Amino acid sequence: MRIVVTGLAGQVVSSMIERAPRDVELIALGRPQLDLARRDAVLATLRAARCDVIVNAAAYTAVDKAESEPDVAMRVNGDGAGYVAEIAAELRAPLIHLSTDYVFDGMLNRPYREDDETNPTGAYGLSKLVGEQKIAAICGNHAILRTAWVYSPFGANFVKTMLRLGETRSEVGVVADQQGNPTYAIDIANAVFAIARRLSTDSSPSLRGIFHMTGAGEATWAEFAACIFAEAAARGRAPVAVKRITTADYPTPAKRPANSRLDNSRLTHAFGIVLPDWRQSTKTCVARLLAPGAA
Repeated sequence: MRIVVTGLAGQVVSSMIERAPRDVELIALGRPQLDLARRDAVLATLRAARCDVIVNAAAYTAVDKAESEPDVAMRVNGDGAGYVAEIAAELRAPLIHLSTDYVFDGMLNRPYREDDETNPTGAYGLSKLVGEQKIAAICGNHAILRTAWVYSPFGANFVKTMLRLGETRSEVGVVADQQGNPTYAIDIANAVFAIARRLSTDSSPSLRGIFHMTGAGEATWAEFAACIFAEAAARGRAPVAVKRITTADYPTPAKRPANSRLDNSRLTHAFGIVLPDWRQSTKTCVARLLAPGAA
């Protein structure tokens, strides 16, 4: 199976490159060759790739910066997703698209289901929602995977930030009034490969549409941080206390959802996929990052 994934250095792309099965030819395409903001480049590059499955993992992910340049975010996450959908429809290739919890406003008091009303509160979330809508309108052969709170050994993310802060601080203030599902990018990659196999061989409508896909279990950012520091301490790092703060204590340009929890039942029912518990995956990630010789 030949899979093309958009992006070169993102957490999910890096994880897919590392975890690609032996019988999968994985081709990662990114800028300057593939610029999601340029329709001609997207169509020509993906057409030439002659793939069996397309995974759209590239995105504008600077959530706060998007508030000051919403047009840029929309060109990449909204229009760009539409361009990828165009070529997927032309090639009759299944399209797997990575989306986000930011399409919701976070006001529900339970985990969000796929059919719950969307209401993004910022430019990033709006751009990702428009991308979802364009894909649904253009390419019926798609699986949109909404995930959240992604971390990994690659790139910039919460786990790496906490470990860095823990090197010089005995206490770190972390938001305790936002809930979500920490999700390991390597777990996402493994699931994406399994979903790609099913989509390439099974035309069932139940395998198409929107699916929520996050790590099992839920936490606040403060609880997530406490787990990271506990795992680090178990590997010889100095203990770090977590000071629980509120969202108001840590203002950001983009509003964060108070509730980012996603219900993954539809994914499990359709594909039989359940991502590992976030605590176990966090332990795995921290162990890797603190292993002797780790970069």
